[in-house]
Amino acid sequence: MIGLDKKWLGNYGVDANTIAMLIPFSGHTITHMTVRKERGIPDTRPVVDEFAPLYHVRPDAPPQVLITGDRELEMLGRYEENAYMMRMMKVAGHQRTKLYELDGFDHGGMASPAYEILLNEIKILSK
Repeated sequence: MIGLDKKWLGNYGVDANTIAMLIPFSGHTITHMTVRKERGIPDTRPVVDEFAPLYHVRPDAPPQVLITGDRELEMLGRYEENAYMMRMMKVAGHQRTKLYELDGFDHGGMASPAYEILLNEIKILSK
């Protein structure tokens, strides 16, 4: 949200476009489950509103590297959310979004192999 909805950093005089890269590990792209629970919305009903990163898709956002665990082992819908985020960013004209699915890793186990991707992406960025 901080890198896509510019108001959050804008409140502190910071332009979100100055972020070098966004690399969420198994990140939410729809409205967070806590907000949905507060509203009485079931886990199986995806919501995309102002509290969802997907709501703030834009072509001028910082580069994104989306990393999730295995779609069959991850949290409910997490891989699919991220795949949709990548697609919508590209449709919006943002060409610097990548998606990695870490086969064989669940939500809790995906972080360790994700760090290797993070380090490689930082190396690429710093060239």
